[in-house]
Amino acid sequence: MPELIGLAVVAIVLFMLLSASIKIVQEYERGVIFRLGRLMGARGPGLFFIIPGAEAMRKVDLRIVTLEVPAQEAITRDNVTVKVNAVVYFRVVNPEDAVVKALDFIRATSLIAQTTLRSILGQSDLDHLLSERDKINAELQQVIDQQTDAWGVKVTSVEVRDVELPQSMQRAMARQAEAEREKRAKIIHAEGEFSASQQLAAAAQVIGSQPATLQLRYLQPLTVVAAEKNHSVIFALPLQLLEGLLKQAASGRDDGRQPNQAPPQRAPGRTE
Repeated sequence: MPELIGLAVVAIVLFMLLSASIKIVQEYERGVIFRLGRLMGARGPGLFFIIPGAEAMRKVDLRIVTLEVPAQEAITRDNVTVKVNAVVYFRVVNPEDAVVKALDFIRATSLIAQTTLRSILGQSDLDHLLSERDKINAELQQVIDQQTDAWGVKVTSVEVRDVELPQSMQRAMARQAEAEREKRAKIIHAEGEFSASQQLAAAAQVIGSQPATLQLRYLQPLTVVAAEKNHSVIFALPLQLLEGLLKQAASGRDDGRQPNQAPPQRAPGRTE
């Protein structure tokens, strides 16, 4: 009976040692091995064995980590207070450095992203921040990646997500946008007036060179009046008739009498 108990204890110990020595690492992971405190390197993926009690393993995930940077309040170069939050995408490219050189590389990357975001915002104008966000994202990615490279962390992308402005600045920007729209509307209206005046001047030259076209232009409203159901009748007088009446009136004024006044009659039998 004691022999059976001893065999059972030995079997349990062997099973525990065997289970402790067998390690399985997934495709997206790497196992960093330490032997008696000394770094032995990274293994995986797959199944491998370690020496229980002498070796230890720490798994590192190689997939892309999405890190949300809390909203940071900063003052831009043109003295505007803004709140900006961002998203950082990074992954571990060197699991050995990520384990040995950083106690918590995720938290370290988050703090670096926060300080870098405030620094970049302080060097940018508000217009630059709103209109050229791609350049700011690229600059953030480059600066953060340079600092995390020593930890075996590669920052693949940084995206500035929301930019919160003070209420006074939002009202000022709304007034500016409205003024810009009014400016464009006035410019377009002025350009239309200028183009219309040019067309009218060209039309006047054509009509002046051909008197018959002016008479046809006077007759054109008749087609519009005839299309409507009304009782109005319009007679268009020829321009030549009007010109004759005007010439007759002008000659009468030159003779010192009214246009319709008859010439004075002489008395019969009397000579001057």
